[in-house]
Amino acid sequence: MTAQQIRQAFLDFFASKGHTIVPSAPIVVKNDPTLMFTNAGMNQFKDVFLGEAAAKAPRVADTQRCLRVSGKHNDLEEVGVDTYHHTMFEMLGNWSFGDYFKKEAIDWSWELLTSVYGLEKDRLYVTYFEGDEKEGLAKDQEAYDFWKQYVAEDHILPGNKKDNFWEMGETGPCGPCSEIHFDGRTDEERAKVSGAELVNNDDPNVIEIWNNVFMQFNRLKDSSLHPLPARHVDTGMGFERLVRVLQGKTSNYDTDVFMPLIEFISDKSGKTYYPEALPPGEGLGGADWNEAVAMRVMADHIRAISFAIADGQLPSNNKAGYVIRRILRRAVRYSYQYLGFKEPFLNQLVPLLAEQFKGVFDELYSQKDFVQKVVLEEEFAFLRTLESGLRRFNTYFDISNEQGIVTHIDEDISEHVKIKRENIESRRNGIVSGNFAFELSDTFGFPLDLTELIAREKGWTVDAEGFHKALELQKSRSRAATAIDTGDWILLKEDDTVTFTGYDETETVAHIIKYRKVKAKGKEQFQLVLDKTPFYAESGGQVGDTGDLIFPDGEIVKTTDTKKENGLIVHFTDELPESLDDALTAYVDPERRFNINNNHSATHLLHAAMKQVLGSHVNQKGSLVNADYLRFDFSHFSKVTEEELAQIEIIVNQKIRENIFLKEERDVPYQQALDSGVTALFGEKYGDFVRVITFDDSFSKELCGGTHVKATGQIGYFKIISESAVAAGVRRIEAITGAGVEKYINEQSQLVHQLKELLKNPKDIAKSIETLLEENNRLKKEIEKAVNEKASGLKTELAQKAESVNGINFIAQKVALPNAEAIKTLAYHLKDVVNDLFLVLVADIDGKPNITVMVAENLVKERGLNAGNIVRELAKEVQGGGGGQPFFATAGGKDVSGLDRVLEKARGFLS
Repeated sequence: MTAQQIRQAFLDFFASKGHTIVPSAPIVVKNDPTLMFTNAGMNQFKDVFLGEAAAKAPRVADTQRCLRVSGKHNDLEEVGVDTYHHTMFEMLGNWSFGDYFKKEAIDWSWELLTSVYGLEKDRLYVTYFEGDEKEGLAKDQEAYDFWKQYVAEDHILPGNKKDNFWEMGETGPCGPCSEIHFDGRTDEERAKVSGAELVNNDDPNVIEIWNNVFMQFNRLKDSSLHPLPARHVDTGMGFERLVRVLQGKTSNYDTDVFMPLIEFISDKSGKTYYPEALPPGEGLGGADWNEAVAMRVMADHIRAISFAIADGQLPSNNKAGYVIRRILRRAVRYSYQYLGFKEPFLNQLVPLLAEQFKGVFDELYSQKDFVQKVVLEEEFAFLRTLESGLRRFNTYFDISNEQGIVTHIDEDISEHVKIKRENIESRRNGIVSGNFAFELSDTFGFPLDLTELIAREKGWTVDAEGFHKALELQKSRSRAATAIDTGDWILLKEDDTVTFTGYDETETVAHIIKYRKVKAKGKEQFQLVLDKTPFYAESGGQVGDTGDLIFPDGEIVKTTDTKKENGLIVHFTDELPESLDDALTAYVDPERRFNINNNHSATHLLHAAMKQVLGSHVNQKGSLVNADYLRFDFSHFSKVTEEELAQIEIIVNQKIRENIFLKEERDVPYQQALDSGVTALFGEKYGDFVRVITFDDSFSKELCGGTHVKATGQIGYFKIISESAVAAGVRRIEAITGAGVEKYINEQSQLVHQLKELLKNPKDIAKSIETLLEENNRLKKEIEKAVNEKASGLKTELAQKAESVNGINFIAQKVALPNAEAIKTLAYHLKDVVNDLFLVLVADIDGKPNITVMVAENLVKERGLNAGNIVRELAKEVQGGGGGQPFFATAGGKDVSGLDRVLEKARGFLS
């Protein structure tokens, strides 16, 4: 069976068992503060398991694209090295929400594996939860008994809490699980050692392929377990592992899931892929092993990178964007280091991958050109960074250039200086310090093994322990910065149904149904959930509402923000209301909401106008809508010209003046909405029923859950204030509306008025400023010419003052030049005409001391003079500091009166 057939067989099987087949959720998670990426098939149903949303169907099945590279499931460093870890992978799953339970889940998993897929029954092992006395949990006898109907008892194995009790996190739904493992070893190997001994023991050929989780408990913050009101089934089968088993391979990478990519890489690199290659000393040799790992890394990583970008997550330097950039750079580094790709290549895999997933995950195929462009630009950027890192490394090895980094260390030595000193001490012993290795990793993307490889080539070693210490320190700082202590929900009402009324009103009578305390970064807050609320929760780029919760006794509790968590609308407050059981009035700040509405509706008009002016390829790649301005990120491969921006503004303002009434359609079937020509955004998770926002059927029609104006005339006016690049193939427009535009125009008018007054009210301001700039440039050139002439005269005068001391021509003088650049020019001119020069020049530049030291290169080598060392010592006389290269260095300071002492002290370096 091909991978496509295997996937379809799974979905068809569960459809025949009454399951609704649902699409994969985006790989990038929104509205869940605990996750950056979908890392398990159950993520998109998390709100159902938590009881915060109703299931759309009692039985569902899907294939979910997942990503595991950070946090609890950190598999990144294993990817490509072993045969079964991946960054992006598919999770085949079937789900029961309060419907069937253990019997059906076990029956169907056995039927599918043995009857449909035809796996040999004696190669399958199953596990069940053995119980846990500490938790007061009994053995899962039910699962054991159901398995006995199909499996020999010596193939039914007990598992401890670590392996056979699944938990969503520290709190939340959990329960015993039952794994299915496949023994893929040869008959000879199986005869020698029973597969039972190798289950869950990291044997690469005895692997878990399916896990059936039986959710029946809820874990609270105090670690206690309480039965769930409804029991659920959550199963997950790793697609790549299943294909490996069914295709009779010993590695996931040898299947038709990965081989098309690997063959392409092999062909383009001119290197043969040896799947049987082992690490150096164990098999075919290091080169073959490293090249095989590199090809697997690239084939794996391009999947994670491409789908994350297609789902709206661009590579960046923080949060989820940093994870994607890290994956991409790991792939590029392997291709650069082991496959000889010195130019961007990874991006060429995108079209091949998109074709492979066409009809399965069409999001990538629809955006393949955009995704490839983003990857290409990221490759260019990282290859430049790699070159910079290699230059930094070479400088590190050049001990003579680095001798002057630290010559004197005060008692109150800074951490930075300590690290510098440590680096020098390490270098003296032929060791690359752990801190420097970490700098290369953190700044230039050099993993430890690349640093070790370069060091070995130079006969050095790397302080790996110091590297890991620095890495752990950074992780600890990161954990401390993001640590959140979240209490359990305290229920006030049994019915926890939440109704959002904010589309129709900004004031609603409501009750608190539950609340909890949250502590983050030392600040204590409370989160409240109401049975009805007009407060819009941050989503789709629109910020959350703020306002007041007003109680009958006059108590007013400020709502500082509103967010979604697993579909639940959560109100943030700095204090807990005293009257928790009373009815309250939830009151949204009306002026703030009014401005947000203006900016959100203007965003829709902007999107439509851009498609008209720039082309249909323009798609939203991110947005921010708040009360002050709107920010719109979009796919476009060149800077938007001033003429195009002006045309976009004209179209938007024309639509505003037309005062187009909002056409809002709620609960429209998703497919019906798509068929009507609505604009849907990639990377958004839509339900079976959607909300359609239209401003003129022939102009703007989008799926949107945000709040909007009743008619476009309310927006008033629209003004673009900036256009810039965000990432490869992504541009950003920032704009303002309504009162914001009025304020902007008033500020600009005032500025023009001030300029007119300064320029004596000319008829043509632009012409007057242009004339002023030309005159300024002319005067600058005249001053520069005068300074150069003065410096030239000084050169002759100072050269004649050179004093010969022990074979060194010594000049130490105070000069009257207006800037440091003029002094530098003078120093280099003197170097050209005076041999064996040791030069010290001091100057008072606008009341601040300046010191310049120049040393002839031959004196650096032969006499050990170092301008960097010298200038740092001299700078102490002016309460300052400085540095530079061994032959040229400068310093500044605070005390001008010390300049004469500098000249006196300089002579001491000749003795």
